[in-house]
Amino acid sequence: MSSWELPDLQDGKIQAISDSDGVNYPWYGNTTETFMIVGPTRKESKFNISMNDNFYPSVTWAVPVSDSNVAKLTSIYRDQSFTTWLVATNTATSEMVTLQTIKWRMRLGIDVNPSRPLGQRATLRQPFAQEQPQVLSKNEPIPPSALVKPNANDAQVLMWRPKDGPPLVVIPSKYR
Repeated sequence: MSSWELPDLQDGKIQAISDSDGVNYPWYGNTTETFMIVGPTRKESKFNISMNDNFYPSVTWAVPVSDSNVAKLTSIYRDQSFTTWLVATNTATSEMVTLQTIKWRMRLGIDVNPSRPLGQRATLRQPFAQEQPQVLSKNEPIPPSALVKPNANDAQVLMWRPKDGPPLVVIPSKYR
């Protein structure tokens, strides 16, 4: 089995990790995800903030530690939970106030038959519909580890876990 893993998160060394783009740390992006308000303001104002998480994981057809290019992929399983915080930050004092906490989960199970023709190899196993994001009625605090480096993409490692034998790091973390 091969898997992308976040060792510090799995080992409980950190409670959360940022999914930042790695440039606008710790924020997810700097276009529709942020808005600068110069204040104090004299009247009530409305602002549109949006976030679009384009989820596109990649997997390999072959065993990642083999010289063979033979397709051996038999299934894909993914189960990830996300928390997003909408915050207001005073840039003069760095004070951060959590305005809203949103949670969601992405689960995916796919059976793969590599001997079938392209376009017919994969069958969705579960779920047929994703759970909708939940806006929490009570905000959760932002774990300090979500506000500092590394981000998830830099901290992940690709592991190969054979049925027999020890696990092997195929692609090490970019961070460390």
